[in-house]
Amino acid sequence: MHTKHQKFIKNFFIQSISLIILIIAIVVIFDPFYQYHKPLAGLKSVLTDKEYQCVGTLRNFDYDSLIVGSSVCENYNNHWFDDGFNCSAIKAIRSYGATADLCYLLDIAYQNRDLKYVFYNIDPSSLSASTETTYESTGCPMYLYDANYLNDISYVLNKDVLMEKIPYMLAFSFKSDYDEGNSYNWAQWKYFNKELATGMYNRRSSILPMYEKTYFEDELSGNIALLTSLVESHPETTFKFFFSPYSMLWWDNAYRSGERDACLYNESQAIGTLLKYDNVEIYYYQDMEEVITNLDNYMDMIHFSKDINQLVCEKLIAGEDRLTMDNYEGRLQGMYELSERIVKEDILEYYSK
Repeated sequence: MHTKHQKFIKNFFIQSISLIILIIAIVVIFDPFYQYHKPLAGLKSVLTDKEYQCVGTLRNFDYDSLIVGSSVCENYNNHWFDDGFNCSAIKAIRSYGATADLCYLLDIAYQNRDLKYVFYNIDPSSLSASTETTYESTGCPMYLYDANYLNDISYVLNKDVLMEKIPYMLAFSFKSDYDEGNSYNWAQWKYFNKELATGMYNRRSSILPMYEKTYFEDELSGNIALLTSLVESHPETTFKFFFSPYSMLWWDNAYRSGERDACLYNESQAIGTLLKYDNVEIYYYQDMEEVITNLDNYMDMIHFSKDINQLVCEKLIAGEDRLTMDNYEGRLQGMYELSERIVKEDILEYYSK
């Protein structure tokens, strides 16, 4: 009896270990988060979970350029940049778009390769954000970020990865119309119209006093330092910074919250500093009046349709709306004047004063 019991325990132990090894092997071989390698031959890169997949792609994919930014960059098709700039681009995305978080992703990319281009969207909020990264504080899976394979147990022995993520990856890999360029894309399931955009805008009932333009000076200085350090460290890269066209609802909110003047000052300081570098180009699309005043282009204050992503990309490819030391102050003054017209005239189509 004793011998039979020992044999049962031994067999159970061997079978359990074998099952664990099999599960680990399946996850490592298919690797839906691309923690260990790029897609297997014959499989497509199926990228839908940026918090789990972005770092792995930066370490393991083949690319020479990056599309960097917040959620407004998720709906770019990578192939637009490939074709327009003769490069091979993937995305480095962080929903909040804070400078420290994006520089963190860029640092990971530069550990593995030199970059030809960095197409970097500057969100206004990123210039006044904390200069500390937010990945750990917001619950990101740091075991996928730290390049230490010994703590990947939460990945390689994860029921959801085995039963959901791998089948999902395989299903889309063999879907003939799946476009790998649409990594992290969310627009196909969304609607864009003025009713939705205004419905998502919680407009302040009163107008707060305008902040001093230097209100965010400390944070601004820190974020500019992060960007200039990045640019200085990689003279081989052409950095194409650009500002995206937020809707007039965003400008109305910036005005009513008292942040508008400080926001434009932040942009002016960042632009004036970055333009001093030979490997920097800056493009300004915030003042595209025909876009930002047409709320049918938006689903909320910020997020615009994929058609606007394509329009911005086409302008980048054509080199349109490039800022220089000679014109940037005038463009920002023009944005100030446009924002004044928005809050005093255009917004009245939807809201009273």
